[in-house]
Amino acid sequence: MRMRRQKRTHSERAFSRGYRAATAGRSRSLCPHAAGEARHVWLTGWREGREDHWDGLNTLAQVQKLHNF
Repeated sequence: MRMRRQKRTHSERAFSRGYRAATAGRSRSLCPHAAGEARHVWLTGWREGREDHWDGLNTLAQVQKLHNF
């Protein structure tokens, strides 16, 4: 019997998508959220991802970091 993964909240999903967008080199102007908490969390993830990208974290380290959030 397999264990099901626990569903992530909207905030976790927005953060991880923002993080992945930044590590892929995408602009923060591509944020899919117009306003509110989701936009704030997405941009927080984007900033974190951009810092990691600039610091030279490789793809495997970035995936591990996202998994730990």
